[in-house]
Amino acid sequence: MLNNGQKTGGSVVRRHPAVSYFVITFTISWLGALAVAAPYLLRGEALPRFVGLMMFPAMLLGPCLSGIVLSRLIHGPGSVGKLFARMLRIGALRWLVAVAIPPVLIAGVLLLLSLFVSPVFAPGRLWFGFSFGIAAGLVEEIGWSGFAFPVMRSRLGALAGAVVLGLLWSCWHLPVIDYLGAASPHGRYWLDFFLAFAAAMTALRVLISWVYANTESLLLSQLIHAGSTGSLVALGPLAVSPGQEALWYAAYAVALWLTVLVVVTRFGTTLTRRQAC
Repeated sequence: MLNNGQKTGGSVVRRHPAVSYFVITFTISWLGALAVAAPYLLRGEALPRFVGLMMFPAMLLGPCLSGIVLSRLIHGPGSVGKLFARMLRIGALRWLVAVAIPPVLIAGVLLLLSLFVSPVFAPGRLWFGFSFGIAAGLVEEIGWSGFAFPVMRSRLGALAGAVVLGLLWSCWHLPVIDYLGAASPHGRYWLDFFLAFAAAMTALRVLISWVYANTESLLLSQLIHAGSTGSLVALGPLAVSPGQEALWYAAYAVALWLTVLVVVTRFGTTLTRRQAC
């Protein structure tokens, strides 16, 4: 039998599932990042770039574990199986086209910048970089799309829920933000880079949520996320300065928000005109 403390804790989680998700996710992820960085921090040493990047895999456990545990606690024993079943669902095949949105926009933005601003923005060809997106997309989306978005959509509506989720998702990256991109550390452009990154990730979250709202496909969410992260690594220009990197991330954000505008104009704030297919 559950004692009163356990019953009270479970009741709080059920009343505030979104808050519970973010508290658990941020706690696990940021403590994981801190554990990786701790040996250097305790010695008062700057984190090597490799160590900074290794903080990210430790952070992936947060959204994944939080999504699974809260699904089980709030929705019952069968909910975890249903959660993973959505990783095998695609819906109508036409939605697969959405997976190409981030790579196409990133390549297009960089090509335009290289033609009209500076050749330094020419897309990179670090093809193995696409593999970096696989773990991020497959693991993270179990929590972000599989649990958090449905909860936030039920309380805020699809569009507002996706925007708030995107902003919080962006902030979740704060421990590793200075190690993302080719021009790290970002120095005095740290805030510029973070704001550009957050704008891009929030728009991307709306697009992921749009596809999920119409398909209930966790797999498509994972693929879109993986495609964006992988493309940022594989196609990102290697010789840019911190200021130039902040600029091209901002341009990518503009392209994503223009795409969001088209989606909202056509589908409305519910992000869907019909039942999920």
